[in-house]
Amino acid sequence: MTSMPIPPRSDAELLRANRQFYEALWADARLIPPQRFNTWPLVRSLLPLTGERLEVAPGLRPRLPIDGTHFIDISAAALAQLRECGASAVLALITSIPFPDRTFDLVCALDIVEHVDDEDGALSELSRVAAPGAVLLLSVPLHPSHWTAFDELVGHRRRYEPKRMLAKLAEHGIAVDCSAVFGMMPRSSRLVGAGMWLLTHHRKRAMWWYNRFFMPLGLRLQSALAFVPGMIDAEEVDEVLLVCRKA
Repeated sequence: MTSMPIPPRSDAELLRANRQFYEALWADARLIPPQRFNTWPLVRSLLPLTGERLEVAPGLRPRLPIDGTHFIDISAAALAQLRECGASAVLALITSIPFPDRTFDLVCALDIVEHVDDEDGALSELSRVAAPGAVLLLSVPLHPSHWTAFDELVGHRRRYEPKRMLAKLAEHGIAVDCSAVFGMMPRSSRLVGAGMWLLTHHRKRAMWWYNRFFMPLGLRLQSALAFVPGMIDAEEVDEVLLVCRKA
């Protein structure tokens, strides 16, 4: 099932592919509050230390509190549900964040940077809107050799080698404080393959199972995040959560 990353696509093509997939995904999904995720203890510990907050492209899985956080996303379906819950949410891209420089003390962008062709534009924008000393929560999939058809289906542009990710963050004034193994994708390639087939051929049925069985099960099976200083030993890690600081 492993293959090389897909050929380069234009920003417009990537945006169209991501918007098509996630608009359909969130149209049939339910919003899950941030307190249900294993990121909540980390987020809760950061809230007293931060002021303005931004979360980029959470879909219907926000990790920061809905009240008091600014959200941007490319999905109108996700934005509508967020607003119904009282969120401040606007349609925007990670490469063009509609806020002034140095606005936010806490910035969250999980599973986002790998979706855009212009990674420097994305990281530059995250760094630009982060205040000096701000905390940035980022997650990315690792190892190009782990590339599968699932990456292509969900609109990934790349997987990262850990050293390259650290170097790319440093270019934009972002340093990693600590990190942890992250992600909720099943390890079974057969289960992932079955899910992909259902999403491709029977989306409504797939979303019924996702909402009522797989997502609740995934939430129950979440492990507590185990953070280590700096970058974890990522040789066998498929996805990493990085807690960073803006220089």
